[in-house]
Amino acid sequence: MATSVQRGIRIIIPERKTFEEAARRIRGLVRYTPILNASSKHQDFLRFRSTNLLFKLENLQITGSFKARGAANKVLSLTKSKQRAGLITASGGNHGIAVAWAAKSIDVPAAVYLPKSTTPDKTRKLESYGAEVFIEGSTWDDANTKALEAARKNGMTYIHPFADPMVIAGQGTIGLEIMEQAGNVDTILVAIGGGGLVSGIAVAAKSINPAVRIIGVEPTGAPTLYESLKTGEIVTLPEIKTDAGTLAPRRTMPLNYEIIAATLDKIILVSDEEMHEAAYMLWHQFGIAVELSGAATLSALMTARYAPRPNETVVAVICGKGSAGF
Repeated sequence: MATSVQRGIRIIIPERKTFEEAARRIRGLVRYTPILNASSKHQDFLRFRSTNLLFKLENLQITGSFKARGAANKVLSLTKSKQRAGLITASGGNHGIAVAWAAKSIDVPAAVYLPKSTTPDKTRKLESYGAEVFIEGSTWDDANTKALEAARKNGMTYIHPFADPMVIAGQGTIGLEIMEQAGNVDTILVAIGGGGLVSGIAVAAKSINPAVRIIGVEPTGAPTLYESLKTGEIVTLPEIKTDAGTLAPRRTMPLNYEIIAATLDKIILVSDEEMHEAAYMLWHQFGIAVELSGAATLSALMTARYAPRPNETVVAVICGKGSAGF
């Protein structure tokens, strides 16, 4: 891993070999997810015609989202004593589910702190993996404060959902797969919550082809990275106004901010209504059921906030599954 010091903070940025090591570590435990060529059907709902549009289907990942990659890589890299201490985290849902799944796979206890906005289906899934669940506060940030307090009190091993180099390395294995599966990729669209997914994909993909464009997508009601990059420093949002709970921290972390500032070409904002429309389209056109976060990248295309050039190859990461009842 490369190290840099920026704004007085020591930043550890994963290198390509770190992603390759992560891919080997988690192989057989997580899924090598498919890419769907959506070009033949996109004419009816997109405003452009000659784009090679591909979906990276992380909604088919074990536990239902990309989060399994980062959790598995982090947990498997821990010492036995750190594992046996039990795992603890805070989550909007998907990361917590992934940590609970990883804990169950090595037979250690897990505790997950959730904000009140977490959907009941995610809580039930956490409990099905045997995790102890706590509901604290209205945002991920509130739940995370309580998780850190509990980790210190109980001696459990805390796993950050997006600002841990090993978690980022696990998420970045998606970037390696995209570059292997899709050939000459021009642009990758990635939803942004805290920034772990886009950080990993950006560094991994650009380590193979520095010219590939990385476009981030955030909700208008939670523009955490958008506002931070605009001001040139990490900002804390005064409030969250989105139903996309997995994309809704009030603040990112220095590691994610520095990677994103160095690697992203653009961040696009989309509304909840636009994500709902994209989720509806994914289901009715392709039979893909996603939560709001999983539809964020397609909504950027449907609204033409990202308008590809003729013959551009675009990969939209579909990051998490949902139900068909929207």
